[in-house]
Amino acid sequence: MRILLVLWVAGCVSTGAQAADFDFSPNLQRAYDEVLKLKVQEGRRLLTDEVARRNGIAVYVDDFADMMTLLVSDNRQLFEQWEDRQDERLDLLRDLDENSPWQRFAQAEIRLHWAFVKLKFGQEASACWDVIRAYKLLEENRKKFPGFLPTYKSLGLLHVMIGAVPDTYTWVTRILGLRGNIRQGLQEIRTVAQKDAVFQTEAELIEVLIRAYVLKLTPGDVAHLKKLVQSNPDNLLLHFFATSVFIKEARSEEALRFLKNRPVGPAYLPFPILENLRADILLQKAEYPEAASAYRTFLGQYKGVNFLKDSYYKQFLCYWLADEEAKAAPLLRQAMQVGATVVESDKAAQKFAELYFKKGISPRQKILMKARLATDGGYYDTAWQTLRPFTETAFPLANEKAEFNYRKGRILQRRGDEDEAVPYFERAILLSETEHFSYGATSALQLGYLYQQKRNVPKARQYFQKALSFKKHEYKNSIDNKARAALNELSTGSSTP
Repeated sequence: MRILLVLWVAGCVSTGAQAADFDFSPNLQRAYDEVLKLKVQEGRRLLTDEVARRNGIAVYVDDFADMMTLLVSDNRQLFEQWEDRQDERLDLLRDLDENSPWQRFAQAEIRLHWAFVKLKFGQEASACWDVIRAYKLLEENRKKFPGFLPTYKSLGLLHVMIGAVPDTYTWVTRILGLRGNIRQGLQEIRTVAQKDAVFQTEAELIEVLIRAYVLKLTPGDVAHLKKLVQSNPDNLLLHFFATSVFIKEARSEEALRFLKNRPVGPAYLPFPILENLRADILLQKAEYPEAASAYRTFLGQYKGVNFLKDSYYKQFLCYWLADEEAKAAPLLRQAMQVGATVVESDKAAQKFAELYFKKGISPRQKILMKARLATDGGYYDTAWQTLRPFTETAFPLANEKAEFNYRKGRILQRRGDEDEAVPYFERAILLSETEHFSYGATSALQLGYLYQQKRNVPKARQYFQKALSFKKHEYKNSIDNKARAALNELSTGSSTP
């Protein structure tokens, strides 16, 4: 997630004098720029001579190229071949000039690179250790070189993440010596975006992603993300992030335009997950044959272990929702046999498959699934018309009743009818409490947001805490992160900057 380095002169202004061990030459900036666009092969070609002469910036950029390749490919075999490079690069950087602000910064960035990669491959404990060490290095750099702006880009990100930890767990961060809050972190990132031309675009993107995945995206954030992509038409990474964010925000038609307009060609890293995203949109639109074909294309190109269960499960949906049961069931069995359960979508697919073969899934679930998919894509009229003929009594099972109420509440909320949505969310919470269905947690989170908008802090806090109280559901990580961030925001007595 390291975005665009621009001007050598601006870099010198923002960072001060640079030691010979850390020469951010124009050639290196071009290399970094190519990697950031996902043109990794060209970036590595430009790096060759710089790495050979032990330039610390070249080591940093080379490591960034590794991270991008591993995150995009999701190739576990490649990860196992390359994982020793982290310690080799850190050892090299420690031997370079410690009086340069780049020395600790580069070490911290490399630790963060590998933390992201390790999380991708399920090595949470090692990733956490890297994050802690990166924080310490960045804090030390801040104290020694307070005017070195790049420090605040990554330190600000960590301050946001630490700030999202709920009050009941802050004793852990205090013991580890970690400090931060959301407002502080966002301000640090924004300062870099405003004052450091070198890391400006990266800082802007980090802020948008924080708002999308930790906080709540505003119309201004949406407009800014669009502008960022339009300003960088040859940057495949930015097109990917924009597509992902717009799908998450239930704006799939706009996401599809980003996909169609993305840069293509052999110069870019193969990025099969983009085909998976296209398939998701087609599934939301109920274009089942086209979606199934896109999932097959993705699986034929992909070499990773994540999203396999999810993709076979969604192929199942393409046939199941089209009433082709004989073609559907084998795909769901395949979903149980492949891949891993690291990411939430794979966990959800595994849970659905186990339930399907253990207890069966009633035809009524097709109604709820069609409404869910249409809502997820922002096709609210279709979703409402799907549920309109039914009441809760049409769904005899508790989890179906809970889902029915959550779906209706969510459609109404998305259509701007927030007050009408409230009783449906409250009913979903009540129906979910005994079995800890995820619909209760998601309903509580949305009620928290609704009352936060109304500036009813006690009610907002009550529902965010309620969201955290649901245990062991398949979306616990993401819902808990959002609820914790919102509670932290409320505890400061201010709104998000």
